[in-house]
Amino acid sequence: MKNIFFAFALLISVTVSFSQNNQLWKGYFSYNEIVDVASATNKIYATTEVSAFYKDLLLSNVEQINSVNGFKPEDITTIYYSDSFKKFIAGNSNGLLLIVNNDGTVVTKVDIIEEVPVAPNVKRVNSFYEYDGKLYISCDYGISVLNLATNEFVSTYFIGTSGEETKVYQTTVYNNELYAATQEFGIRKATVTNPFIYDFSQWQTFDTGYWNGIATFNNQLVAMNTNSKTYRYNGSSFVEILNHNQAGLTLKVNEGYLTVTTQNNVYVLDDSFLQVAHVTNIPDYSVIFTAATVVNDHVFIGTATNGLFSASLSNLFSFENLSPDGPVRNYIFRLKKAPNYLWAVYGDYTRLYNPYPLDEFGVSKYSGEDGWELLPYDDVYQAKSLSDIILNPNNANEVYIASYFSGLLKINGDNITLYNDQNTGSNGLESLVLSGNPNYVDIRINSLAFDREGNLWMSNAFVDRGLKVLRAGGQWQSYNLSNVLTNIATGRYGSMAIDNNLTKWLPTLNDGLLAYNETLNKYIVLDTETANLPDNDVRKVVIDNNNQLWIITYRGLRILYNVSTFLQQEELTTNNIVIQEGDLAQELFYQQSLIDIEVDGANRKWISVADGGVFLVSSNGQQTIYQFNKNNSPLPSNNVNDIEIDGVTGEIFFATDKGMVSFLGTSTKPSDDLENVYVYPNPVRPNYVGTIKIAGLTDKANVKITDIEGNLVFETTSAGGTIEWDGTAFGKHRVASGVYMIFVATEDGMDTTVKKVMIIR
Repeated sequence: MKNIFFAFALLISVTVSFSQNNQLWKGYFSYNEIVDVASATNKIYATTEVSAFYKDLLLSNVEQINSVNGFKPEDITTIYYSDSFKKFIAGNSNGLLLIVNNDGTVVTKVDIIEEVPVAPNVKRVNSFYEYDGKLYISCDYGISVLNLATNEFVSTYFIGTSGEETKVYQTTVYNNELYAATQEFGIRKATVTNPFIYDFSQWQTFDTGYWNGIATFNNQLVAMNTNSKTYRYNGSSFVEILNHNQAGLTLKVNEGYLTVTTQNNVYVLDDSFLQVAHVTNIPDYSVIFTAATVVNDHVFIGTATNGLFSASLSNLFSFENLSPDGPVRNYIFRLKKAPNYLWAVYGDYTRLYNPYPLDEFGVSKYSGEDGWELLPYDDVYQAKSLSDIILNPNNANEVYIASYFSGLLKINGDNITLYNDQNTGSNGLESLVLSGNPNYVDIRINSLAFDREGNLWMSNAFVDRGLKVLRAGGQWQSYNLSNVLTNIATGRYGSMAIDNNLTKWLPTLNDGLLAYNETLNKYIVLDTETANLPDNDVRKVVIDNNNQLWIITYRGLRILYNVSTFLQQEELTTNNIVIQEGDLAQELFYQQSLIDIEVDGANRKWISVADGGVFLVSSNGQQTIYQFNKNNSPLPSNNVNDIEIDGVTGEIFFATDKGMVSFLGTSTKPSDDLENVYVYPNPVRPNYVGTIKIAGLTDKANVKITDIEGNLVFETTSAGGTIEWDGTAFGKHRVASGVYMIFVATEDGMDTTVKKVMIIR
């Protein structure tokens, strides 16, 4: 038997205040994969697993709720809006509750996670029901109760016939009794005002059937049965009111309408239980429904992949898509910034390079002017599991995208080509051979990299000739690695880099790092035994501005201090980075699983760590400049799949498994002169949160900032094209309102410029 009562919520909740004026972070979330919808007075709310939005039906504006606002879910399963308390509540699969107050503050409640004494896998929140100032939370273990006025948890009910856990799908109150539709024990009920309602013995079985939804509608009980029918209770028995022929997903009541949703149907019934709407499709879309409700005589329908739609109940032939503009989905695997677009793909593979289940999401591109555009799956020749992107350095409009199943895509405007084993000749792309099925086609391309001569190199997994090149002239060539790599038959490869000597540095899953130069016809393999690598699973390599090779592996980081040593030596040794923390010396990223690394305009390194967020380290790795994770930043997840840097604006994009955000830092490339130096924001207003940036600088430029009387308040030397100032006098105190002079000079003093910035406190 389990009985639990608790009133300790203030100790285990966190309130996050956020500022709309924080201009350092931006969100690029998808609002297509709708999990649930919730009604409010003149508003509709909708949510994906990681983000939410609402539309004011009177003002027609759409507002987004995401991690940039401090809203950081785990995996949203259901939502609710309380008109009485002006609070938006989201429940998660792990029991986490997020409450967004009317002023925009976000309260994170971990009471269910930390205090309910059940296994973690049965803490899923299934639905909410508000009654008399309390929120009844249906979970996989029973019911928990939240005081909406104080945000405090007050009780938990285990309502199995012997006090055991049972999944509760939905609750409602009817005639002063709380009804619960459960998985194992039918419909259970208890007097809602009973002071001992937390005691399972106060509950009784109302019906022993199999129900997965219950609500109060038109002063009657309505329940959704697992037999794909919905019933009303007439006082003595349940009477069928709707046969929906599919399992019911949601049962919602609002404004005199009852809405039942299945995967392929949305039914709306009036208070006489007459069907006033039956939606089976959305014109021009192939949709799967997830949830629906009615507000202001309009039906609002959430779909699994296409967003939120609305239509008037009087005109179900005209639907409007209400989802904010965004990428196709929140799980973005790879990014690439071009001068005119940010490209994104969604196909992924596991650590062992397994692409299954295969993805069919197409290609997205984003521009600030046009928003997000999609090249659909059918338009890219149904290429699956798109997992790498590169731009032609001689033509930024020409984009190549690797498919880890279908080959290589070339996109140039409206012209799209798919290269595979059928059109690249005997020296081109190859399919892996599946035993017993010679007709099987599976072409796993990855590791795209251009050399300085315009040749596009790539890896081809599970074949002997695992290194391929598409020459600038259009010819294909293959290189046999069977005599070089021990595990060539199952060879899989990470992100390659090519140095100015035309040496290819190719990471492998099991054989370490392969270095190859076709001009010299020379191979060197760097592994744990010969080159001091921490692991033979090398994930990615980059060459920084000092010609150093940075190598990230499944268990740590190494550096080859000069890639040109490949030309003179037959064996190469890498080095770790030892940092000093207090009295202790330790290896940077010791034994940590690293995912991605990028070099910014100041030669600093952005490194993502599996389940550890993102680090920015100095050019030599000795200093940690930033450490961003889900707890201290708008990162929606600590798993960052890809980092991409806009070298012109300094915007750093972080593609995670739960959405994409960006950070506006100082990662711009240095300019050749000081002609285009600018300051932003300018003026700096009282509500601004963040640093002041001076951009368009040359490398190692001297920057001095003085007040209008000439008193020096800040001085620094640029590393890259941008510096930032925190608005203080040498870090001691905030400077007063006024105009401040910015004097900039190149390293040799031959070029100077003067700018001004106004600060308003």
